[in-house]
Amino acid sequence: MRPRPAHTAPPQRPGAVGAACAFGAADFAALDQLATLVAVVDRQGHCLHANAALEAALGLPRRSLVGEDVRGWLVDPAPLHEVLAQLDRGELASSRLLAQLHPPAGSVQAGPQPLERAVQLSVSALDAPAGGVLLEMSALDLQLRSERERRIQELAQANGELLRNLAHEVRNPLGGIRGAAQLLLMEPTAPALAECAQLIVREADRLHALVDRLLAPHRGALRVGDVNLHEVCEHVRALVQAEYGPALVIERDYDTSIPEFRGDRGQLVQAVLNVVRNAAQALAASATPQPRIVLRTRVRRQVTLGGRRHRLALALQVQDNGPGVPEAMRERIFHPLVSGREGGSGLGLTLAHAILQQHRGTIECEAAPGCSVFTLSIPLN
Repeated sequence: MRPRPAHTAPPQRPGAVGAACAFGAADFAALDQLATLVAVVDRQGHCLHANAALEAALGLPRRSLVGEDVRGWLVDPAPLHEVLAQLDRGELASSRLLAQLHPPAGSVQAGPQPLERAVQLSVSALDAPAGGVLLEMSALDLQLRSERERRIQELAQANGELLRNLAHEVRNPLGGIRGAAQLLLMEPTAPALAECAQLIVREADRLHALVDRLLAPHRGALRVGDVNLHEVCEHVRALVQAEYGPALVIERDYDTSIPEFRGDRGQLVQAVLNVVRNAAQALAASATPQPRIVLRTRVRRQVTLGGRRHRLALALQVQDNGPGVPEAMRERIFHPLVSGREGGSGLGLTLAHAILQQHRGTIECEAAPGCSVFTLSIPLN
C-alpha cells in the first residue's frame, strides 16, 4: 500500500509564530477586557490578533483583520513603518506617536468620507523568541465622548422634569380652551364664528398631541417582554419603505447571531422608526442622488454605556449617504425642539434618546459629508 503523503503546513510569515506564541489564548482573551484598541502584530506589521475594542472601532470582525497589514489602517503609515523597522533592527524597544485611524475597505465605518479617528499609538516590542509587537491605541476623543454622553444624560433628566411640569401647566388651560370652543359650536352663531371655533378645537387637539409626544417616554414603566431586534428593524423598514417608495433603497446587514433580549418592543419600534425616518427625511430634503439607508446589527464586547461597563451589547447602526449633520448641530442634535429641517418638530431624536436611556442604552451620531451613522446600543447583560 502506498504511504499517505505527509500534510504540509501553510508557510508562515517570519516572526508570526514567535509573536503569536508570546501570548496564550487566555492572554488574548484578557485583551478583550481593555477599552483601548489593541493589536498584536509581527515585525512586518501583519496583524496576529485584534481585541474587541479595535474590532468595533474598525467595523470589521477580527477574522477579517488577522493577516492584514496594520499600516493600511492609518491615514499616514510612514511613521509606524519607520518604528517597526527600528524595532526589527533592535534600535529601540518602544515608541509613541500620533496617528489617524482609517477604516479599512469593507468596514461598516467606510464611506465616501470615512469616519477617521485620532489616536495616540504606543508601539512596544514583545519578549518572544521570534519577536512580536504590541500596538495600543487610545482614542483621543474617548474622554470627550464620555463627557458628552454624561452631559446629554444630565440634560435629558433635566428636560424630562421640565417637560412633565410644562405638560401639567399647558394641559389645564388647553382643556378649558377646547371646552369653550365646543360650547361656541353648539350655539347658533354666525358661520364665521363657528369656523373660528372649529379652528380653536383643531389647534387645541394638535397641542394636546404635541404634549403627549413630549411625555411619551416618561410615562410609567416599560412593558418588558422578549424582543427580536431584527423583527423590529423589519417592521420599521416596511413602514419607511411604504412611505418613501422604491426610490429609497434600504439595505440590511444583520448579524443573525444576536439573541432576543428583554425590552419594550413598542417603545423600541418608535425609537428606531424616529432615527430611520430622520435619515429618510434628510435624504429627501437634500435631494441626494441614489438615496440609501443601511440597517446594520452587530454584537459589541466590553463596552461602556451610561457610565457602566458591559460584557456584551447589541448595536444597531442606521447609516445613510446624505449630506451629514452640520457641525454646529452635532452637540445639540438630541436636545428637545432642535431640528435642522424646516418644519421639523425636533422631537424624534430626543424621544429616541429617552427610550434608549430607559433601556440602559445610548444613541450616538458620527457624521461626515456623504456618510452619517447613528448607533443605538443596548446592553445584553
